[in-house]
Amino acid sequence: MPPAFVHRITKYDPVDRDEHGHYTGAQDTISDHGPVEAAYLTAIAAFAEASDIDRLEIRDPAVTGFVHFGGEPLVAGHGLGGLFPPDLTGYHDGAEVSLPIALELIRVMLRDQGAWCRLEMGDLFTVHVGWDQYVYVGSDRPCADAVARTRELGLFPEPLTASPYAAEVDEAEVTEPADEHFWTRVHTALASRHALLIEESYVRNAARWHRITPENLDTVRAGLGPRALLTVWPDLTPDVGAVLAALPQEESIEFVWEAQDGTISHAIVDDTDYQALRAHVADARAACALPLSLAEHHPLLCAALPDSDGVLRARW
Repeated sequence: MPPAFVHRITKYDPVDRDEHGHYTGAQDTISDHGPVEAAYLTAIAAFAEASDIDRLEIRDPAVTGFVHFGGEPLVAGHGLGGLFPPDLTGYHDGAEVSLPIALELIRVMLRDQGAWCRLEMGDLFTVHVGWDQYVYVGSDRPCADAVARTRELGLFPEPLTASPYAAEVDEAEVTEPADEHFWTRVHTALASRHALLIEESYVRNAARWHRITPENLDTVRAGLGPRALLTVWPDLTPDVGAVLAALPQEESIEFVWEAQDGTISHAIVDDTDYQALRAHVADARAACALPLSLAEHHPLLCAALPDSDGVLRARW
């Protein structure tokens, strides 16, 4: 169950809204990177303190994909530099962070810097950052003092019945756990194919690729990130030229290739990129082209890693 008390916190005065609730005032829809942004973070901290919350859980983390819709330019590392290492270790579904780190994540989201997640503590407390500087804070307590403090800061807390960004658990697309039954199926597929490709989505819009064989499967499996989405594809094709020759026109695809050193890389490309792609992968060992269209998306297997107790909590 979501928290019982939800407030929408914004810098937009309700008197400047039309009959449909749309803001018509002069406030900008991007962060000022200054006192107003600081007021948001202070207000959220006040709600957390009133709820006795000093840690929050990262849920449904994402980074920007090949299309960015934010109101500000992207920054290196999705804005997470200084909070997490470059490989984003620690930024995954289910990771707990301290309240100061959670507030910095909220700052990143207010600035549209490339990362987004829900911040939650079960049904006790939630923070969801939406478009245009809309923040939704939920608590199991009324938090009257935090509401008053938010007004003192020049912001506008408005009660709602629920956050529009609350997760719809019943709508999860992947319900199969990557349990022992799943790995048995992988072993079976390897017995006939000798090698496969695993796409490890460790946060939304970010993935690592692994070319697996019966010999390295256990090693690859041990290094997979918590709650990752695992998509199993047929092996790469050693005839890279044939893969390049068959690339579709007027359609974006995901091109995956293995370099001479065994590193596997991937890129979203369309026909305007093909010439540069051919030069870039000229010495690749093997490659494949995967469709982006869901209608043509046909992996061999797809499952999400459960927690150590066997329960699948990731929401893919």
